[in-house]
Amino acid sequence: MELSGGEILIQCLKDEGVEFIFGYPGGSVLHIYDALFQQDAVKHILVRHEQGATHAADGYARVTGKPGVVLVTSGPGATNTVTGIATAYMDSIPMVVFTGQVPRPVIGSDAFQEADIVGITRPCVKHNFLVNDVSKLAETVKKAFYIATTGRPGPVLVDIPKDVTDPRIKIPYEYPSVVSLRSYHPQSKGHRGQIKRAAEMLLSARRLMIYSGGGVVLGNGSDELTELTRWLGAPITNTLMGLGAYPGTDRQFVGMLGMHGTYEANMAMHECDVLLAIGARFDDRVTGKLAEFCPDAKIIHIDVDPASISKTVRVDVPIVGDVAPVLRELLDLLKSSGQKPDAEALMAWWQRVEFWRSLNCLQYERSNEVIKPQFVIEQLYEVTAGDAIITSDVGQHQMWTAQYYKFNQPRRWLNSGGLGTMGYGMPAAIGAKLACPDREVACVTGEASIQMCIQELGTALQYMTPIKIINLNNRFMGMVRQWQEFIYESRYSHSYMDTIPDFVKLAQAYGHVGMKIEKPGEVRQALEEAFKLKDRVVFLDFITDPTENVYPMIEAGKAHHDMRLAPGTNSARELA
Repeated sequence: MELSGGEILIQCLKDEGVEFIFGYPGGSVLHIYDALFQQDAVKHILVRHEQGATHAADGYARVTGKPGVVLVTSGPGATNTVTGIATAYMDSIPMVVFTGQVPRPVIGSDAFQEADIVGITRPCVKHNFLVNDVSKLAETVKKAFYIATTGRPGPVLVDIPKDVTDPRIKIPYEYPSVVSLRSYHPQSKGHRGQIKRAAEMLLSARRLMIYSGGGVVLGNGSDELTELTRWLGAPITNTLMGLGAYPGTDRQFVGMLGMHGTYEANMAMHECDVLLAIGARFDDRVTGKLAEFCPDAKIIHIDVDPASISKTVRVDVPIVGDVAPVLRELLDLLKSSGQKPDAEALMAWWQRVEFWRSLNCLQYERSNEVIKPQFVIEQLYEVTAGDAIITSDVGQHQMWTAQYYKFNQPRRWLNSGGLGTMGYGMPAAIGAKLACPDREVACVTGEASIQMCIQELGTALQYMTPIKIINLNNRFMGMVRQWQEFIYESRYSHSYMDTIPDFVKLAQAYGHVGMKIEKPGEVRQALEEAFKLKDRVVFLDFITDPTENVYPMIEAGKAHHDMRLAPGTNSARELA
C-alpha cells in the first residue's frame, strides 16, 4: 500500500484506534484534511478555537484513559494550543498534538504563518518531534503515542511540514507494531525490597495517613487503593486531582487536603507518624509551608515518575513503579505477614480524627434570600445522584465543587489542577460527552471563566453534545476577590466586571436553552428541568452571593494546622 504523507498520518490514527480528532484547518494542514475527508473511521470535531481543541481532547483523555488527539495548522493555529498543552502537561494527561508547519525549504525564513512550535512547546511537553522525512512519519507517530501513554503520561507534539504531506509523493506504508527508544524505559514494577520496607513501616504506624493523588486515577489503581485502605483501616485524603480514586462517601475518607482542604484532612496530615503517598507530587497547594509539612512523619512515596520522588519533600521509602501493581504487591505482602496495624492505636487515632471532623468545617450560612454557591453544588449532587461526569473551570466554583460533590468513582472529575486554566471546563465537557454519550456531563463554571472559551457553544450544537452548564455567577473573579479581601484590605483591583452578557440570550443565540435562577427556592427545580432535557445543551445562570468565600483556607506560607476557617469558628491552632 503506497500512501502520501497526509494519507499516512490518517492511516496511523486508524491503526492506533483513534476515535476522535479535535482540530481546526489551515493552509499547512490542508493535505491532511483532504485525506481526512476521504474516510470516515476517524471522526473530526471542528472546534471554534484551537485552545478548545486541546481542552476537548484533554477531557476525552481523562474520562477514557486513551490519548486525546489534536490537529491544527501552523503559526497561530499551533501557538493557540500552548495553553491546552501546558494544562495537560501539568496534570499528566496523555495527548498527541499534530501541528502543521511551513514547507521544509522555507523553515527559518519567517515564512507566512511560521512559528517554531517545537521550541515554543519544549518546556511543556513530554516530548516533541519535527518530521523531516515522510518515510519517518509512521514511526514518529508510533513513538508519539507510546511516549504519551506510558510511564507518567503527558502531551507529545508532532510538527509536520506541509511538503511532507504532499499528495503527489507516495511511499510504501507500514505501521510499526512496536518502537524502541534508547533513552526511554519507563519502569512499571516496584522494587521488592522497598515494598517490603514500606509494609513494615505501615504495620508499625500508630497514626497512619494515606494521601493519594491523580496518579492513582491515571494509573487505574483505584480498586487496589480502596482495598489497601480498607485493610489498613486508616484515614485517607485525596488531592484535587485524585478525587474519586477512593469513594468520597466512605467513612474512611476525610475529604480533600491542602489549601482548601478539610480541617480533618489537613490536621491528620500534620499529626500523622507515617504517611503513605501514592501517585501524588507534593505540590505547593498541598504541602503549605514545607518546613512544617508532616513534621513527625516517616514518608513512603509510590510514583511512576522517579523525578517526582523527593523533589520537594524528602521521603524515607521511595518506590518507583505503576501504582496498581505496586499496591497489589504491597497488599499481598501485608496480608501474608500475618500481622495487622495496632488496633488500640488505630482506635485512638480515629477518635482524634473524628474530633476534628465534628467541627464540620464545610458548614456554611444558609439563606432563603440569596443563592449560596455551595447550595447549588449540593443540589447538583443530589439531582445527579452523584453519578455525573463533572468538569470545572478555575476559581471558587472549582473548590466548592471539589468540596461538596462527592465523587465515588475515578474519571468523573475533570479540572485543570496544576496550571489552573480558566476556560477549560466547557470544551472538556464536550470531549467527555463525546467519549461517554450515555452519561450526564455538567460543567461548573463562573461568569469570568466561561467567557474564556464561550465560542465552543457552537461546537456543542454542531456535534450534539447536550452538556449542562452550571454558571455560579457572582459578578466577580471570585478567587481573586477573596484574596484581595483577605490580603489586600479589600482593594478589589479589576476583579469585577462592569459588563456581563445576558447568558440566557447568549445561550439561545447559539441554539441552546438558557435559564436564569435568582432565588434559592428555584435551584432544585431548575436543575431537575435541565437534566430532563436529554438532547439539549442547557445554560443555567445562577445569580449567587457575591460575598461568599471558600473555607477552609491555608494562606500562602502557612502550615496545615494554621487554617483560616469560616467566621465564627475557632482557629485551627486553638482547636488543636
